[in-house]
Amino acid sequence: MRIIKLLILTCALSLNTVFAQENNVSGNSQIENGSALESPQIRVIPIKDSNNERNYELYIELPEDYSENESKKYPVLYYTDAMWHLEMLSGSTEFMLEDVILVGISWQKDVAEDLKQQYGAHASRFTDYSFWKKSNPNHPKLKFGQAKNHLAFIRNDVIQYVDDNYRTDPDSRTYFGYSLSGAFGAYILLTQPDTFDNYILGSPLNKGLVPYLSEINTKLAAPESNENNTLHANVYIAYGTLEKEKDEPIDEFIKLLDSRKNLDLSIQNKVIEGDHQTAFPMIAVQSVAWLSSLMSHVSSDNEVSFWDIPYLNNAFVSTTPEDRKDGISVDTLTVSSNDRKAILNLSQEIFDGKHGSYDALLISHKNKLVFESYYKKGRINLPHGQASAVKAYTSLVLGRAIQMGYLSMEDLNKPLISFLKDINPEKITKGAEKITLHKALTMHGGLNIDRGKWKEIEKDSTRLKGQGFIQTLLEHSEPITSASQTYLYGNFNPMLVMTVIDAVVPGTAEDFIKTELLDKLGITNYKWSTHISGLPEAGWRASIMSRDMIKLGNLVLNKGKLNGEQLISADYLEKATSDIVKPTQDWIPKTYRYGYFWYQTPITVGSKSYDATFAWGGGGQHIIVVAALDLTIVISGHDGKDTIMTQVLKTIVPAFVKT
Repeated sequence: MRIIKLLILTCALSLNTVFAQENNVSGNSQIENGSALESPQIRVIPIKDSNNERNYELYIELPEDYSENESKKYPVLYYTDAMWHLEMLSGSTEFMLEDVILVGISWQKDVAEDLKQQYGAHASRFTDYSFWKKSNPNHPKLKFGQAKNHLAFIRNDVIQYVDDNYRTDPDSRTYFGYSLSGAFGAYILLTQPDTFDNYILGSPLNKGLVPYLSEINTKLAAPESNENNTLHANVYIAYGTLEKEKDEPIDEFIKLLDSRKNLDLSIQNKVIEGDHQTAFPMIAVQSVAWLSSLMSHVSSDNEVSFWDIPYLNNAFVSTTPEDRKDGISVDTLTVSSNDRKAILNLSQEIFDGKHGSYDALLISHKNKLVFESYYKKGRINLPHGQASAVKAYTSLVLGRAIQMGYLSMEDLNKPLISFLKDINPEKITKGAEKITLHKALTMHGGLNIDRGKWKEIEKDSTRLKGQGFIQTLLEHSEPITSASQTYLYGNFNPMLVMTVIDAVVPGTAEDFIKTELLDKLGITNYKWSTHISGLPEAGWRASIMSRDMIKLGNLVLNKGKLNGEQLISADYLEKATSDIVKPTQDWIPKTYRYGYFWYQTPITVGSKSYDATFAWGGGGQHIIVVAALDLTIVISGHDGKDTIMTQVLKTIVPAFVKT
């Protein structure tokens, strides 16, 4: 059967043809009127619209292993225009998404004979899928605007029947529609978005349909503002390169979706080579590949942009993480039953979005990964943006340079410019010698530069290369004084440190980071952007996998040792993770203290208090180390408010106090 489907799929793609699916009612189907579907793999189920007494058929295809595992639940892919889409979707899912139930919804079977003669077997699609009630004098027999009724049929009869008779996953329903049925999918997404979790809309809209959707949206947006619940869905929109007329209406439709406060959508908008007909096969295949990517915590596309990653339909949660032979030891979560339940409940709450938009939660105890979970955009094998947590990694790189003898602990208090031989001291601001590595690492560098002027300076990137960046900073800063050297987050301090690293290590800072830190930890799948100076970014714009965040946390937990080797200077790491200064920004909690780009805070459990050291990046990137409990916790996310820390520490840390 797989060979037959492969031949069908190959032929469709190579010929690049598709049944005519124009939105105008003059299009003729290539399927003969009244033709019956015959296939041993497909169950044909008659079904009646309970509200309108209309007869349809469902074409249900089950996965090959459906009968083998009676406890397994399956995602369902529903598609309209079933006779046109069945073979392509069946063939595509066979090879890219085997564990899915396919449910095709036919056109109305008992449509009036005169309509069938005039418009073909697919006559009902023009009425069932249309959400405009404008009459057409050229087609007086067609009653447009039946989309609301047809959607009710799908929600109340079709989905209910499938859920009642098959082992379905209610959290993983997908809709596929193309052309007019794609427009119907847009209508569903706008009016009843909770019908499906994923929407595949192929070539869905033309300019004439957007005003109707806009009017519908206006009516829905007002009452929605008083609701607190947020609906999540993944949306894949695609159309042909030769369908230029669809650019504007699809952009307008996406703006309508963005305007809905209670819709949290992950939207991917693709333009595929071809026109309305010839683009269809590739849109079908690529959309199924996209769909498979949100069914698994393991991504099949290692090059996908983070913002193009669709939300997982279900959380991946394991209390016995897999040994992926990546240098991480694994074990089973061994805590009390109540604590285990609390951690699993927290995990479900994270997936449900109760605490914001987070993508992963991992727990390592005694240097063994014992809990691993992924949500939303989290994938086990994809790097995740680290934001300002990169500052903490830069601190570790400096600690590695000290361990290898390129710097000493005493050097931390020497003038930073003493390590930069290309700096011209005659042109720099007064007091520049007051800036030390210690000052920069604690955000006390003291630079004072007009940001408007600096934006103009950045346009001349040539002068900012290498140590020229620091030279230019020191030329344009106000004098460095004791008064100016107060805590100020950011303020070029991380790049001051990175420039020193680049100056003192053999080769380049980029090579040093790779060979002396990341390679030794087995971190190979990462992205580390380049600063305008040509050096590695020191404060943000790097991505690593959540499991690799565990490696960095355990390195801190083990006082800089890796497999018995002192990788990071122990003296430096003790200083870096200590309480040196108190941050002054009002967005930083009052209990937080700051070391060398690492934060500290006490955690109270009962009558005891435990010190936590952590790297912290915007959006919800955390590596939390509680040394007294042999505990490392990793969180990654893309949440604007990032309030998860309190909830995680309140639930997870107490569980390990008792073990």
